[in-house]
Amino acid sequence: MKAAKLERVLEPEVMDSPEEARDYDAMDHSLVNRAFVADFLAVWTGDNPLLDAGTGTALIPIELCRQAANARIVAVDMAQNMIRLGEDNVRQAGFADRLTLACCDAKHLPHADAAFAAVISNSIVHHIPDPLDALREMSRVLKPGGLLFIRDLLRPADQETLAHLVTTYAGGANAHQRQMFADSLHAALSLTEVRHMVARLGYDPVTVRQTTDRHWTWQTHKGRVIRSL
Repeated sequence: MKAAKLERVLEPEVMDSPEEARDYDAMDHSLVNRAFVADFLAVWTGDNPLLDAGTGTALIPIELCRQAANARIVAVDMAQNMIRLGEDNVRQAGFADRLTLACCDAKHLPHADAAFAAVISNSIVHHIPDPLDALREMSRVLKPGGLLFIRDLLRPADQETLAHLVTTYAGGANAHQRQMFADSLHAALSLTEVRHMVARLGYDPVTVRQTTDRHWTWQTHKGRVIRSL
């Protein structure tokens, strides 16, 4: 019998308890983070400043600062406990002069139009009940011609696939960490859903691609409006 299609089940938009922040920060994201940074650097022209929307504990912008000595980054997150841990991580890494953290809502960014040369984001979209507002804001604060580089989890087709992904990528984590990963996969969007959102913003939906067995990536430049669904 064909497995039942996995429908989206929302998780809390803000992971803001001290336990959630600590467990998230302690999980081994190193391979995923390095891959994100390497893929971004392959297409980034070097223009600053950059915005990281939904930075969590700032692990990706820290890795970006390690690999790109010229990067100047503003990193934001809605979770105060994530930002507090992120500030500690930034100080320990020695990048406080190049990396600034702030607590704010990605759906209502306080920054001016066209304030950033590039906007990056990893794994914020699945936290938001209607991510269109956040995607619109990321586009708004990007200068014309600037680079959008957004990656997130891809919702598995069925429960069996979800369980396999949790075992494969979080098998060595504690029970709370495994549950967080499972919940995030269940809350993620399908490729079709993301492409429809991108098209509603006036961007070409084919700029959204599946890039791993559990991720999609939206890579485009502001102003490259081609078609819609």
